[in-house]
Amino acid sequence: MKHDPGPGARPDTSRSAEVAQQALSQLPRTLERLRDYLRIPAISCDAAHHPDVVRLSRRLAEDLAALGFSGARALELEGALPLVCAERRAAAADRPTLLIYGHFDLQPVQGEAWRSPPHEARLEAGRLYARGAADDMGGWMSHLAAIEAWLSVVGELPVHVKLVIEGEEEIGSPNLERYMDAFPEVFTADVMVLTDCENPSTEVPGLTVSLRGLLEVELAVEALEADVHSGLWGNMVPDPATALILLLARLLDEHGRLALGRREVPEAWRRAAGTAPPSRELVAQAAHLLPGVAPLPDEGRPPAEWLWRQPALTVLSTTLPRASEQKNAVRRRASATLSIRLAPGQTAAEMSQLLEAVLLVNPPGGVRVQLVARSGGAQSWLYEPSGPVFEAVDRAYEKGFGQRPVQVGVGGSIPFVALFGRRFSHLPLVLNGVMDPETGAHGPNESLHLGVFEKTLVSNVYLLEELGRLAVSACALGSDDCEPVGAP
Repeated sequence: MKHDPGPGARPDTSRSAEVAQQALSQLPRTLERLRDYLRIPAISCDAAHHPDVVRLSRRLAEDLAALGFSGARALELEGALPLVCAERRAAAADRPTLLIYGHFDLQPVQGEAWRSPPHEARLEAGRLYARGAADDMGGWMSHLAAIEAWLSVVGELPVHVKLVIEGEEEIGSPNLERYMDAFPEVFTADVMVLTDCENPSTEVPGLTVSLRGLLEVELAVEALEADVHSGLWGNMVPDPATALILLLARLLDEHGRLALGRREVPEAWRRAAGTAPPSRELVAQAAHLLPGVAPLPDEGRPPAEWLWRQPALTVLSTTLPRASEQKNAVRRRASATLSIRLAPGQTAAEMSQLLEAVLLVNPPGGVRVQLVARSGGAQSWLYEPSGPVFEAVDRAYEKGFGQRPVQVGVGGSIPFVALFGRRFSHLPLVLNGVMDPETGAHGPNESLHLGVFEKTLVSNVYLLEELGRLAVSACALGSDDCEPVGAP
């Protein structure tokens, strides 16, 4: 199998080209191992599947040890699911240390309309369907396969490599910082690559540089000591249910978007985002809009800005009565749980102040209004990639995809990214992955596009080489005046 990097890639005559071809030739074996891992339902949010999480962690540690990684083990802390770590040293001591983070735990599948068993990977039309195929087994597997190819062809790596594969990412990484504190040596590195991110399309690679944060609040409305007959008292007493609806309407513009806390973005970024994915057509397709339903209007902002750089509101649940609870009464109380995606750089405290200023003033009918923040939010993250490491990333992806990665954002919230950003802000943080807009992560029929996987795999082969050209003894990796050293 000969890899065609596409137009724009520079010719390569080093041995890394041989490594890239080896990585592709061993692709069937890589995918078979991926299928084996995907068969284990390591669902971290379900206590019934915690033994599966432990089983997969031990399997991964055994496999990494068999591949020649030192210190391969499943770390455990009381009250936490395991975290797998391993290390492989380069022959040259002055090479930088690259830490690769991924996660092996899965989202649940109950009640989802899968076309095939979710834990039995199915190949169809160039995509591998299974829970976790792209989020995130395929992500870190694309790095592991690149490492294997280097060892197979050269016998050593261009850089020191550490693997950290978490078992709790899908429940918000509640113990990851505990692992960082308990095992600091595991996380010592010069460069960090965090897999678990999306590419803007199957042809265009993405480098994630921003995440929205997350704030959840409960909006509660009370007016009566008890439910009262709607025929006797309707039109004379305030109805908490309709007051709740009126309060929610205060937060929205005429299109249903959150009207509070919008951020100004650089005009240069907006112009660049206007020509980058996602398009309105891709939004309609990937979000499975019904025929005749269109994406919300752009209002002078590209879709990427609305999805990545502006706050958004979702009503998660309400206490409005279900049909089975119907009765002719004005209910004493109504509430709604709101999920608010914070713009990059925006804090939960800032958004809470904006909400209070709108919702707690002049309540409809004089009802009592409470706004209570719920636990489990996530910080936003905004990053400016620069320096020799990101120049190395550009060169590697140009060889693997035929073009340099586009700087993208993630509309969701990924707690581990904010944690790494806070704990290791002095290090280059490279966020990549194998997801694309049609992956369907967290939903039914999640899939991995094999073309994306192949191109990411080749890019990771070259990334190891490019990073290996940067000797730690020569300069700080984040420094703009770093001069590359000889090839590894």
